Amino acid sequence: MKRTVILSSLLLIAAACGTAVPTAQQVPDNLKPGDTEVILGSVGARGVQIYECRVKGGDSQATEWVFVAPEADLFVHGKVVGKHYAGPHWESADGSKVAGVAKARADAPHDGTIPWLLLATKSVGPVGSFAKVTSIQRLNTEGGAAPDAAQCTAASVGQRARVSYTADYVMFGGK
Repeated sequence: MKRTVILSSLLLIAAACGTAVPTAQQVPDNLKPGDTEVILGSVGARGVQIYECRVKGGDSQATEWVFVAPEADLFVHGKVVGKHYAGPHWESADGSKVAGVAKARADAPHDGTIPWLLLATKSVGPVGSFAKVTSIQRLNTEGGAAPDAAQCTAASVGQRARVSYTADYVMFGGK
């Protein structure tokens, strides 16, 4: 047990130093967690956002790209420390994981980039480095936006697109 706590603490300390995150002034107000939360650490993510071409609103000729799931590795100082996948879930290499629900969003500063988010989370795994995470900010996103609408046609319904993205996930927990 002591070893798990020590390893978890080291992971979070390393995470806090591993990824540059925007200053409080750069993060939109609606993406700031509650006053009762503090930063536990941050991880960088590199992977894909998965979209599927689907029929829109029952009209077989109207189509749209629909977000399906993320699929990414989580890094600290270039070392994989976990993964991010459908749910959405963030899972540490120690097995601890959280599930999230979007609370707020803000447009990313760059075109073609997925929005920044604030997500409420809850632990859905064993005790470990992610178990005490209560909120996650997705910041510094690059890429990941849905493909061009013209690429989703009636002939391509059911096809999936995997769009590369990177992001920083800042993890918060209770004081």
